[in-house]
Amino acid sequence: MQLSRMLGAVALAWSLVFAPAQAASVTVFAAASLKNALDEVGREYARTGGEARFSYAASSAMARQIEQGAPADIYVSADADWMTYLAERRLVVAATRRDLLTNRLALIAPADSKAALKVAKGMPLARALGGGRLAVAGPDVPAGKYARAALISLGAWDGVSGKLAQAENVRTALQYVARGESPFGVVYDTDARLEPKVRIVGLFPAGSHPAIVYPAALVTGSKNPDAARFLSFMSGPQAAVVFRRHGFRVLPRR
Repeated sequence: MQLSRMLGAVALAWSLVFAPAQAASVTVFAAASLKNALDEVGREYARTGGEARFSYAASSAMARQIEQGAPADIYVSADADWMTYLAERRLVVAATRRDLLTNRLALIAPADSKAALKVAKGMPLARALGGGRLAVAGPDVPAGKYARAALISLGAWDGVSGKLAQAENVRTALQYVARGESPFGVVYDTDARLEPKVRIVGLFPAGSHPAIVYPAALVTGSKNPDAARFLSFMSGPQAAVVFRRHGFRVLPRR
C-alpha cells in the first residue's frame, strides 16, 4: 500500500512537471464601440487555448488609465490621436502599432421617430431638434471629435453646438436616443446596428470628417508573453470575419 502511494505521488509530480503551461490571460483596454465585436473575437481566441479579458470605455479614458499605470497588455483606440498620445509618452510599443478597422458615422433617431433628414450640407438639424438635444460623445472622445468635424463640414455645427447632450462614450450617446431622451444622435454605424430602439436617419459622407481608424498596439509595461499572440490573432483572418459581421471594414495588414 505504501509503495503504491509513493508511485502515485511520483506520477503526480512528473505530470505537473510536463503539463503544458496555461496561457496567461491577456488584458485589453479598448474603445467602447468595439465591445460586441471584441467580445466575440475573445470567444474565438478561447477556442485556440488562449484567454483575453476586456475593459471598455472611451478611448480617451482608456489612454489616461494606461498613463496612470493601469495594468493593460494591449490598447485599441477608436482614433489615431489617442494612440499617438501614448506613443509620444513611450507607453505603447511603436513597432507593434497597426490599424485594424474603419467605420462610418451615422445620424440616428428613436426607432419610432418619423423625422426625415438628408445628411448633407445645409441640413436643418437645429430646427429638427426643436427643444431637444443632440446626443454625442464628449469632445475628447473620438466619436465626439468625428461628429464635431462632420457637423462643421456640413454647416450644421453652429446651430447645434448649444444643444448637445454630451456623453462619456459613444455607447452612452446611443442610449440617450434609444431611451427617447434625445431626438437625434451621432454615433458609429456599427453601434446603431446593434440597438433596435434606434434607426439610422443617414450616414455622414466619408469626406466630412477624418477617416475613422482603430489602431492597436502592445502596452510598453506589459510582461505578458501571450499579448503579442492575441494582437496577431486580432488582426488575423478569424477575427476579420467577426469584425465584418459586426459592420466594421477590416483594413489590410501592412
